[in-house]
Amino acid sequence: MLRVIAGSARGRRLTCPAGGGTRPPTDLLKGAIFNILGRRVAGAKVLDVFAGSGAFGIEALSRGAATCLFLDQAREAVRVLTENLAHVGFSDRAEVYCAGAEKVGSLEHRGERSFDLVFLDPPFAMAREEGSLRMLERTAAAALALLTPGGSLVLRLPRKCRPPPSLPEPRDRRIYGDSEVWLYLDVERRPEGG
Repeated sequence: MLRVIAGSARGRRLTCPAGGGTRPPTDLLKGAIFNILGRRVAGAKVLDVFAGSGAFGIEALSRGAATCLFLDQAREAVRVLTENLAHVGFSDRAEVYCAGAEKVGSLEHRGERSFDLVFLDPPFAMAREEGSLRMLERTAAAALALLTPGGSLVLRLPRKCRPPPSLPEPRDRRIYGDSEVWLYLDVERRPEGG
């Protein structure tokens, strides 16, 4: 069962898109990540890439994040995510785009947005493919460049699947079941050239 675990929408159930492409985080995984993030969530502008059901972004909104921009390229995921936002009453604090992760790069280059907190949760199959890994590398670099000073990025990958080597070392790494979470916390400045 997928649900919001804390905050104003605590206990509300969320629907997961049909098919095997979406791998929603467990309550244990979400709880652990949000415990680490702590006060960083309240009032934050959030970006949820590869959003799927919206589990991470909706959890952040429930815990007091100001806004969340959700990106997913699957139409079914966007439909379900939009319904989930309406169900928990967060539609007015959210923007949902049916777009691939490359949209993150266009946000960076146009300088339109900055975010305090970014979630990157690509499909596990994508994280294991060489070509897709290069796209993920560009997406992660663009997302890091969109962080406000002191912002944080959470990258979830399959266990034993290292992030692209060009990314900086994370401040923290955790393993939860079949997931490895890379935490870039309190990033003080944007990467050179990114």
